[in-house]
Amino acid sequence: MNTAKAPVSRNQTTRSTGAVKWILIGSAVLVLLWLIVLPLAVVITESLKKGWGVYVEAIRDPDALSALRLTLLVALITVPLNTIFGVAAAWAITKFRFRGKQLLVTLIDLPFAVSPVIGGLIYVLVYGAHGWFGPWLQAHDIKIIFALPGIILATMFVTFPFVARELIPLMEDQGQQEEEAAVTLGARGFRVFWKVTLPNIKWGLLYGIILCNARAMGEFGAVSVVSGHIRGETNTLPLHVEILYNEYQFSASFAVASLLLLLALVTLLLKGWFTRKSSH
Repeated sequence: MNTAKAPVSRNQTTRSTGAVKWILIGSAVLVLLWLIVLPLAVVITESLKKGWGVYVEAIRDPDALSALRLTLLVALITVPLNTIFGVAAAWAITKFRFRGKQLLVTLIDLPFAVSPVIGGLIYVLVYGAHGWFGPWLQAHDIKIIFALPGIILATMFVTFPFVARELIPLMEDQGQQEEEAAVTLGARGFRVFWKVTLPNIKWGLLYGIILCNARAMGEFGAVSVVSGHIRGETNTLPLHVEILYNEYQFSASFAVASLLLLLALVTLLLKGWFTRKSSH
């Protein structure tokens, strides 16, 4: 009895592979349309539902402008600080040997594992009125929780891994040969960093900064816990959107949300540009 199987032709294999490819592509497109494109379309449609005048009025509202200023201010403070930390941490982890290196890497990854709400609650327990340092802060009239410093601390907590995590694998892949050559030629310390290390990581660094900035402007959970939701004072754009929506001001809430959408689109364009630059 002949049990040999007939060989599969190349055309059959090609057709089978092509069918799988188009099924996967179609599934990915449907998921993207459902999870990303449709919600974005809803934001734009609802923000303009009552006309351009209502949209502009919602954007020009003093509370909305205050939220926008606070959002940009927090990003302006937290992103440079996290950039300095991320570069220093990545440089230390990839270029030096020391005890506790793995612990440092674990601590950098901690905000990825902890809920942002828990991150905000930590600062309330430390700096709040009934926290560890609360009585001392009150005695010296220093406000951290329900004020700008608390918002900055909470935002820094959720965003500080981005720059470091972008640079660590990049710097590990590049190795230490160029730095060692620079040291052999007489360069030392920060001169090696500025002349050798920084030019090699500049696109990865900018990419990490973009991601850090996007998270800083869009953070909700941690900031919601420490802000106190004081309208016109401690509300960032995401918090202001929530307040307007809870007050049934749907068009105004979607109009303010469109500002975040615009910031996100700018971030994506910059991210794509830096990705293309870093790949060359």
